[in-house]
Amino acid sequence: MKAHYPVDTLVDAKVPMRDGVNLSTDIYLPRGAGRVPTVLMRTPYGNNGEPMIEKGRRLANDGYACVIQDCRGRWDSDGDYYPFVTDGADGFDTQEWIGQREWSDGKIGMAGASYGGATQWLSAPHGSGSLTCIAPRVICCDYFSGLVYPGGALQLNVIMTWGMRTHGRTAQSIEFQNWTEAFRSLPLVDVDRAAGRNQAFLKDWVEHSAYSEYWEQIDDEKRWDQIQVPAFNMGGWYDLYATQTFINFNGLRHHGGSAEARQSKIIVGPWPHALSQSSRTGDVDFGARSMVDLESLELRWFDHWLRGIDTGIVDEPPLRLFIMGVNEWRDESEWPLARTEWQSWYLSSGGSANSLLGDGVLTTDAPGDQSADEFVYDPRFPVQTNGGNNCCSPHIVPWGPYDQRPVEMRSDVLCYTSAPLENDLEVTGPIEVLLHAATDGRDTDWTAKLVDVGPSGYAVNLCDGILRARYRDSLTDPSLLEPGRVYAYTIDVGVTGNVFRKGHCIRLEISSSNFPRFDRNPNTGNPIGMDAQMRAAGQTVHHSRAYPSCIRLPVIPGS
Repeated sequence: MKAHYPVDTLVDAKVPMRDGVNLSTDIYLPRGAGRVPTVLMRTPYGNNGEPMIEKGRRLANDGYACVIQDCRGRWDSDGDYYPFVTDGADGFDTQEWIGQREWSDGKIGMAGASYGGATQWLSAPHGSGSLTCIAPRVICCDYFSGLVYPGGALQLNVIMTWGMRTHGRTAQSIEFQNWTEAFRSLPLVDVDRAAGRNQAFLKDWVEHSAYSEYWEQIDDEKRWDQIQVPAFNMGGWYDLYATQTFINFNGLRHHGGSAEARQSKIIVGPWPHALSQSSRTGDVDFGARSMVDLESLELRWFDHWLRGIDTGIVDEPPLRLFIMGVNEWRDESEWPLARTEWQSWYLSSGGSANSLLGDGVLTTDAPGDQSADEFVYDPRFPVQTNGGNNCCSPHIVPWGPYDQRPVEMRSDVLCYTSAPLENDLEVTGPIEVLLHAATDGRDTDWTAKLVDVGPSGYAVNLCDGILRARYRDSLTDPSLLEPGRVYAYTIDVGVTGNVFRKGHCIRLEISSSNFPRFDRNPNTGNPIGMDAQMRAAGQTVHHSRAYPSCIRLPVIPGS
């Protein structure tokens, strides 16, 4: 039976960084425990709020030192806040400082979600001898593709709402902003003014709209082999970082810089960015079994790596996945699953797939000669976001699964729907769409969404993605289009774990906007973010023998 220690607290200790900046740090120590391992959390959201205090005291009760630090330029820490750039060095300097304290046994684990996960990944390649393991939740390592520009399109809702909250040294209210108006503000480089801010990093992000050295400096996907410590990744199917959670898991499993790093794990549930807070996400209640005590899992992870206690956690399968549709947890050994049968489901129609009332069909039969589908994408009247992998203000832009029929009634949303399934069909893995399409301008966007349609017609979104046409071949070297020419586009639609039940249909939506989750492409071909002009685009989606547009589904046999 574990000892239960009383807690000594030191608030606002100043930890010096290499450039002389002092970071405010609260320390929770188990009284009388001697030298103990440490759990470090670094956050821009305030280290002295109730959730942080509660976790710090609980860990100290369990015999850990807990160190919770305000990131540079936030709350009681000195310096200037600029997301991500200094968190690697600041994290390393803090780890080295902890390792020299009289209460430290020299071993550190890190915890935290979202930005608190970023601080873990960014510091890990720096190689502190004290850092022993990490437990990042809901975060990416490539901030260009994972956060700011998925598929080359600006993730507008997140960048504006989250970004505006971090405008000052402390939390900033965004509740009284007219977001309907603010999201539509142009040009994007000045969008911070629409929310009454002057946000330097947001302007920089808009100005760096292609992947470059600016983004590479904080891209830890380039540095897996420099990370020596294992990670317990935690994510959700409806989190904005769902795909990146698996990328991070595979990055260390296959390329980690030590045998320990290659023992990394992952758990993914039917959750949005706020993991396992409710059995209900969006419209759907996934049941009591969908809830998991992530704090207990994390403690088992720390007990193993920091205390050498045989908790059995590293002997368990490395993946634990919640499979929607049947609402069951399942353990797996690799991602994608080794037994996956990759199936191509082809787009088909008589040329009128517009809306769910159209004639669009999704079928495993390869297409013959067919008429293409056409629609007009007008950025003045974009397709509205209706749930999905959003963050971080669900009262402003909803997250999770919702009925997509209001979206699917639009003529600028092409719907391709399978026949009712004769048997259950499990689709678990990464999803991509190969789209053959043309536009009458020099740039545009293409969106794709995978939907599970029940016998009643209820159409629940599973995952979606976007591709800005100028980035079809490269995120570093964009190239504009030849109007009217048919191009092949590969759209990353995200990841899912779902059983389409017998009698359900598989639906694929194709359009050119998902707003305000993503910014609107003005279709002009002008530099990204600098344009206040917009033009309507004539879009043509081909599905024929010459242009076999399809969605590639990771089908799991035996479901």
